[in-house]
Amino acid sequence: MGCESCTKGGGQPAGCRNNGTCASGGCSKLAVYDWLSNMELPGNAPPFEYVEVRFKGTRKEFYRNSDGLSLNPGDAVVLDAVTGYDVGIVSAVGELARLQAERYDALKNTRDIKRILRKAGSDELALWREARQAEDPTMFRAREIAAMLSLDMKISDVEYRGDKAKATFYYTADGRVDFRELIRKLAEVFRVRVEMRQIGARQEAGRLGGIGSCGRELCCSTWLTDFRSVSTSAARYQQLALNTQKLAGQCGKLKCCLNYELDSYLDALKGFPKNANKLKTKKGTAFHLKTDIFKGLMWFIYADDTGGSPIPLPADRVKEILAMNEEGKYPEDLKDFAEIPEPVHEAYSNVVGQDSLTRFDRKKGRSKRKKRKKGGQPRANAGKADNNAGQPRAKGGNKPGGSKPRNKRSSKPRKGRGKNSGGNTSGKGNG
Repeated sequence: MGCESCTKGGGQPAGCRNNGTCASGGCSKLAVYDWLSNMELPGNAPPFEYVEVRFKGTRKEFYRNSDGLSLNPGDAVVLDAVTGYDVGIVSAVGELARLQAERYDALKNTRDIKRILRKAGSDELALWREARQAEDPTMFRAREIAAMLSLDMKISDVEYRGDKAKATFYYTADGRVDFRELIRKLAEVFRVRVEMRQIGARQEAGRLGGIGSCGRELCCSTWLTDFRSVSTSAARYQQLALNTQKLAGQCGKLKCCLNYELDSYLDALKGFPKNANKLKTKKGTAFHLKTDIFKGLMWFIYADDTGGSPIPLPADRVKEILAMNEEGKYPEDLKDFAEIPEPVHEAYSNVVGQDSLTRFDRKKGRSKRKKRKKGGQPRANAGKADNNAGQPRAKGGNKPGGSKPRNKRSSKPRKGRGKNSGGNTSGKGNG
């Protein structure tokens, strides 16, 4: 069956496209795939008595199925609580629940584990849905009350109990907050029992959700349930720049994904020599500049040649030079041991048929200037030409009305001729 948070009116999941038959019992991030469902217990052994139940956010708890109810992942059950009851969704039963309990060491004190009362009925589910719908308005109103009391805290989420008799307010704060007056105000406004629970920045991001810099949903809001500490040394081992804006996630802390490939980098760094900060040669002392873990190269540069290009050396060659320095021997030059990478020539062809990226860089207006040089008339003189259309033309073909010559040379008299000799003039044509 689909989970309550993502089902439509017809009872089918809105996004998983499994037509209501999710293998994990729902679309929630805390849903568990029961890969032991087809295995039978040996020797008619009794089923595991405890059941894993999930709630809103990342909260999971174990409850005792003392009445032997037939439960499956995705069933809504009514749970025993202090002065009331709660409603949760079954996430794991049988041997899978046993493995989950051993993993989280949840069965230390079985006396404190509460029991499952019954399967949830229609009235209890209706009240539970009503409580879930009232959580967001309650959170916004609680933020206004906290701002009125000038409390340095941020209420990030609210969770109602299944019977709508108790509400848990999750908040984040940098220091200690005296919220006794806030609890009185909240209990007076909402008429419920109030519990304040402080969470960290990572837990807040996991409850709120969002999109990470990779373009996917946050790991803490989809599948990551345990938050391990992330240090800046993880970025140093991976040769990353210590830029807090790029290394920090939406929670303001270092990204959890820095730990994902850390073990692979640590294994790769075992093949590189240690304490290889400088190498001594007859030409001078060279200092370590950077390391390319993927290519297995270490780049060095001479102290006296800071403006020169760095020299790439394989890790084996660096070990060889370090051994020579310990024996008091110094090579002539590091370039004798260098490994010059071959340039990669990649030929790109326009196989898709895309247009050139520089097609808009061509200067416009050249065609107009060429037309004017050939004798094209500008638009400004177009009206004058229309007005003189009815007048007779001169013998030489020039327009009447004393039109200007095409170039300056035609207006100047030639040597050995008078003003009226040769050529057509406007005065002679009009006479």
